[in-house]
Amino acid sequence: MSTGLIIALVVIVAAVVVVAAALARRARGGNGGRNLRRRFGPEYDHVLARHDGDTKAADRELTERLERHGGLRERPLEPAERERFEARWAAAQEHFVDSPREAVAEVDRLIADVAGARGFPDGGQYEEQLAALSVHHAGNVQGYRRVHRAAATTGTAGDGSGADTEELRAAMLEARDLFADLTRSDQRAPVSHKAQRSHRPHLFQRHQVAGR
Repeated sequence: MSTGLIIALVVIVAAVVVVAAALARRARGGNGGRNLRRRFGPEYDHVLARHDGDTKAADRELTERLERHGGLRERPLEPAERERFEARWAAAQEHFVDSPREAVAEVDRLIADVAGARGFPDGGQYEEQLAALSVHHAGNVQGYRRVHRAAATTGTAGDGSGADTEELRAAMLEARDLFADLTRSDQRAPVSHKAQRSHRPHLFQRHQVAGR
C-alpha cells in the first residue's frame, strides 16, 4: 500500500471520528434540551423568552438551577403550621375586597414564608428562592413571580378599582396554585396542575377572591 493511500485513509478516518463526535454532542444537547423542557414546562418557555430564544443560554441557566437546587429535600409541614398558613391565606383573601394591593402583598410574603418553612432558601433571597421553587414546582412557580411583581408595582388606581384591581386579582388567583401545592396534606410529590384544579381546598374558590 502506497504512502499516499495510507495518508488518505488516515485523513478519512479522522474526518469520520470528528463528524461522529459532533453528532454525538448535538444528540446529547438536543436530548438535554428536551429533558429540560419536559421538566420545567412553562418555566422553560419563560427562561427561553428572557434569553431572546437562545436555547443554549436557557438550557445553561436551567441546568445550573438543577445543579444548585436539585438535591433539596422539602420538609413536610406540621398540621398546625399548615393551618396557620391556610388561615393567613383566607384572611388575605377576605381582605382583598377592601384592600387588594395589601392583600396581594400579604400573599407574596405568605408564599415566601411557606417556601421557607418547606426548606427552600429564605424569602429574603427572592431570586434564589424562586429558582429553587422552579426546580421542584415548575408548573406553578409563575404564580409566585406574578404576585411578587404585582406586590412591588405601584398602580395608578389608588382606590383599587378598574383594570388595576383585575390584574391584582389575576395575580392572586395564579399564586394560589403554588400555595396549594406547598401546603397540601400529601407532600411527597408535586401535584399536577390539572389535579390541583379539581382538588383545591374550599378557601381557594375563585368567587371569594373576586369578592362575588
